[in-house]
Amino acid sequence: MKPMLDYIIVGAGLSGIAVAEKLIDSGKNIRVFENNSQASSTVAGGIYNPVILKRFTLAWEADEQLKTAIPFYNSLEEKLKISIIREMPIYRKFHSVEEQNNWFEAMDKPSVAAFLSPNLLSDLNPNIPSDYSFGMVKDTGVINTELLLKEYRKYLKDLDVFISEDFQYDMLQLKNGKFNYKGFQAKRIIFCDGFGMTRNPFFNNLPLNGNKGEYLIIKSEALKLDVAVKSSVFILPLGNDFYKVGATYNNKDKTSVPTAEAKEYLLEKLHALITCDFEVVGQVAGIRPATADRKPLVGEHPEYKGMYCCNGFGSRGVLIAPTVARKLIDSIENETPIPENIDIRRFAKK
Repeated sequence: MKPMLDYIIVGAGLSGIAVAEKLIDSGKNIRVFENNSQASSTVAGGIYNPVILKRFTLAWEADEQLKTAIPFYNSLEEKLKISIIREMPIYRKFHSVEEQNNWFEAMDKPSVAAFLSPNLLSDLNPNIPSDYSFGMVKDTGVINTELLLKEYRKYLKDLDVFISEDFQYDMLQLKNGKFNYKGFQAKRIIFCDGFGMTRNPFFNNLPLNGNKGEYLIIKSEALKLDVAVKSSVFILPLGNDFYKVGATYNNKDKTSVPTAEAKEYLLEKLHALITCDFEVVGQVAGIRPATADRKPLVGEHPEYKGMYCCNGFGSRGVLIAPTVARKLIDSIENETPIPENIDIRRFAKK
């Protein structure tokens, strides 16, 4: 007879990792199921940035999320003995005097001003010209999500709590207040299955809108860029003259297959941004689990007590996951209410 589990976790992307880490720290007996079907966490840009650079506004609760996220990733670096955090400023290329003015107007808001530099930079890189300068966003950087997921899953395997297989929803049973699945029995189950939630019969009624993102990987020995730049696309240095360029946003295509159309779009934007030579060495794609109101989907199933979801982080999973996972586990273990703006009950009437 297998031991009674406190939790089954379905999914080991950013959401599943954040949930698992919180539960492991609390001494809970867990099992994590992952089938690698959703690539959004792996192919994500990994940028943590509290400011929406189109409108120069603070992203939803980003200042508070940043206070939780960085210590969370620091603790994982220490635990896993890896380096995944790279502090890196983001420079926003301005396209007009109006955008410059909007930048300074945004600095009148204390919540945003803390992250925007008042000193514009006229010459950032000889291969990235601008007639209207660049503005620097502070307290930004990159999380190496690919390395994090690889090493954390290895850590779970070493604990003998990781199961690499497709989760078969039709084999999950609820008996006597316990969840039974392939010989495992658990008090609770948390679905962190990303866009895979659309196949989840327990939560597929929730408004999860997949948003496909594609990136190019380029190599340029001439660019010599060591900061991130945002214009119509992002350029993110990866080291050794490699850069990630992206991303696209496509809410029609729900496949994770790279497309020629996205490549053409990104190349057009990149040619308009940089003047030096480069070569495309790769292209990646993934489906972001986004929601209509751009808030996560967190909470307990209305019918099956002890069944939860933690999903819908969109393109800001790096920032959002540690905070939202903590709020969910606190609600379960300590009966702390989940904030209404992320609780799945906000869609109950719909």
